[in-house]
Amino acid sequence: MELDDKGQGNFYISENNERIAKMVFGISGDKLTVYHTEVEPEDEGEGLAKDLLANMVSYARKNKLKVIPLCPFVAAQFKRNSKEYEDIWEK
Repeated sequence: MELDDKGQGNFYISENNERIAKMVFGISGDKLTVYHTEVEPEDEGEGLAKDLLANMVSYARKNKLKVIPLCPFVAAQFKRNSKEYEDIWEK
């Protein structure tokens, strides 16, 4: 994970020193807004986006943040599994 001093960052997965998946987010106060999740086309279907989601959720819970899922992937996962994420989902 990377986070700059302005609260912008990303969770990422690297392979052979290249980023193959990333989730872009911003933190403001006690809110973590997820903007975008992207997996390189050749690495799709390996569950990398769900790994990024799990890392983001863990980070949000550990830091007592509420998540605003603007990213379509994250929003869909939150809606599909609303009970699992209700403690961190800022609706």
